[in-house]
Parts: sequence; structure tokens; C-alpha cells
Amino acid sequence: MQKTLTSQRRRSLLLAAGATLAAPLAAHAQAGGEDIVIGGSIPMTGVFAFAGVGINLGMGDYVKMVNDAGGIKGRKLRYVPEDTGYKVDVSVAAYKKITSQNKVNLYYGDSTAFSKTINPELERTGTTLMTGASFATELNDPKKYPHQFLVGPDYTEMFGILLKHIAKEKPGAKVAFVYSDSEFGRDPIDSSEALAKKLGLSVPVKIMTPAGSVDVSTEVIKLRRAAPDYTIFHGYILAPIPEFITQGKQMGMTSKWMGTFWTMDSSTVMKMGEAGDGFMGVMPYRYYYDTSAKAPMLDKIRALRPEYQSTAYIQGFLAAMLFTESAKRCLDAGKPLTGDNLKAALNTIKDFDTGGLIGVPITIKGNSIPVGRVYKADMKAQKMVAASDWIAL
Repeated sequence: MQKTLTSQRRRSLLLAAGATLAAPLAAHAQAGGEDIVIGGSIPMTGVFAFAGVGINLGMGDYVKMVNDAGGIKGRKLRYVPEDTGYKVDVSVAAYKKITSQNKVNLYYGDSTAFSKTINPELERTGTTLMTGASFATELNDPKKYPHQFLVGPDYTEMFGILLKHIAKEKPGAKVAFVYSDSEFGRDPIDSSEALAKKLGLSVPVKIMTPAGSVDVSTEVIKLRRAAPDYTIFHGYILAPIPEFITQGKQMGMTSKWMGTFWTMDSSTVMKMGEAGDGFMGVMPYRYYYDTSAKAPMLDKIRALRPEYQSTAYIQGFLAAMLFTESAKRCLDAGKPLTGDNLKAALNTIKDFDTGGLIGVPITIKGNSIPVGRVYKADMKAQKMVAASDWIAL
């Protein structure tokens, strides 16, 4: 009997102690709660590693900044990336692995193909808001892709920004489109031709080449015959752009040459050498070294990373910032972090200051941020310099 009492007493003491311990833990859970997880299919190896490494670093740095400042409403962010090598099947496997081991509310995808493949799964679970490395026009459709968004303008909007700049600089100009024979390359071509006509510009020639083509001499002859005032390249990273420009100049072409986001990182353009001097293109963000205006967030990045960081880094950093802002707005409104709630919260972003990463306050109405600026390569200074104001569509 004594033994039983002692064991019962011990048990009730343990339970009481447990309750005393549990009380602050429960209070902590209510005040803080579980981590907010950002999963990522990140191409840290393979053909897209040049971007993936920067994206990964940018996302990680922003998450650390938020956590060092106390997290969001007492909750910490946790970033869980997996390398995909830029392969869709590996990316899908990474998504399944990360989401099976963690409660994931936010996810970063590595490609258009992955974004499209995983979309039915996002719809089925309804738990996650996603963005990624893609700026595909097709994803800029809130009906078809209600839980996704782009960290900048879509490819058609990028062309729109360039064409608006051209129409202002040289009304009635002739613009050639040179693009790769890929989904990425073909994406904005037809709709941009229609827009060019609307803006009073003409498109005398459209030239499609294989993605990494080496011999472009036949295409350059076609281009010279069309005598465009501007040539926009799309669907390439670097090759065959320098080859086109070098041969075009040798044939006496006076075209101005332009590119879209994935060509426009400073380190990529500088690889063009002499041919790249004056090369222009659209960029939704300020470059790492741009000190022309106040940008407190860039100051923080430069203090943290004294060496140059790519535009892919800025893209990853801003993706994490917009994820965090969406989650914060949900929690402020007392709403659970679901795909619908997170996307609705993202779409309340109006005149939002990115700390100068984008040079104007941003508003996210649909699935994209239709804003950008034309920058120009200054080979002497080894920098991209602004060639236009910020252009919002």
C-alpha cells in the first residue's frame, strides 16, 4: 500500500512538474509556434548552377537576417534546399522529399518545366505558395496558377519594357527578334510582335537558332539585310550573342543590341568583351554595385557580402523577402498559412518598398511584378549603368 502511494505520488508529482514545464512551452508555442519552412528545388550543379548558387545564397542570407531580428511574430524561418542539377524529375523528387519531412508553406522552384509539372500537386494540397527561377509568361495567369508568382516581370513584360524604351528613344524604329528554339526562347515572340506594332515599331525579321548555336553566319546575313535599329536576343544565356554582335559589326551593322534577364547579369555581359560595349537589356532589380540612389537593403547585402553578388542572388533574396511578407500579412490577419491565404496576402502588396532592390515601390496584382529598367554595359568601368528610368507596365 505504502509502495503504491509512493508510486502514485511520484507519478502525480511528475505530472505536475510536466504541466509546470509544459505551460511555458505551450505559451511559447502560442507566442512563437513552429518554424515557417521555405523549401527549395535549387540547381546548385548542372547547366544552371551559375544561377542556382546565387539564388541559394540570397535566400539563405535573407532568412538569416529575419531570424537574427527575431523572426516573424516570434516564429523562425527555416530554409530547406535540395540540389536538383536543373532536372525536372530530380526537382519533383526533391519537392516530395522536402514536403514529406517538413510542413512546407513556401517553395522555390528551379524551372518553368518544374513549375508546370508540380502545379496540380500545389492545387491538390492547397498548403503552399510557390515562386522560382522562371519568368514564363504562361505562369503569369492567376486562374491557371493560383498559388504561384514570378519575382519580376514575365518574359513578355520584359519585351514590353524594352519596346517601350525603344519607342521613346527612337519612334518608328525597326526591331529584330533573335531567339532560341526552346520553350524559353519562343515564349514572348508572337505577343511582343503585336505589341511592337501597337507602339508604332516594326519587326522586319525574326530569327530562331538552336539554344547554344556556334555557327550563325547565315543568320547574321539575314539580320544585316533587315537592317534593324535594335536587335533583342531572348532564350540564351550568352552564346551565340557575342558571335552575332561581332559578325554584325564586321558587316557594318549599326543596330543597338539588347537582352533579357538571364543574359543580363554583370558577369555574363562582361564575358562578351569588346563586342558587349553598349549592350543593353532589361533588369527588374538594381545591380549589387549600384550606388546611384538610396538602397538600404543593398547596403546590408554589401556589408554581409563584400564581393560582387549576381542578379540571381538578388532574385533569390527578393523571393525570400516576398515569401516572408506574405506570411507576415497572413499571421497579422490571424489567418492560417495556406496556399490561398498566402497568395491573397501577396496580392495585398501595394506600393511596397523593397529597400531599394527595385528602384520604385512595387504592387503585385496578378502573378508578376511588371517593372524593370534598361541598363547598358560600360566595358571601361566593367559595370552595367542605367540607360532608362524605372518602367512600370
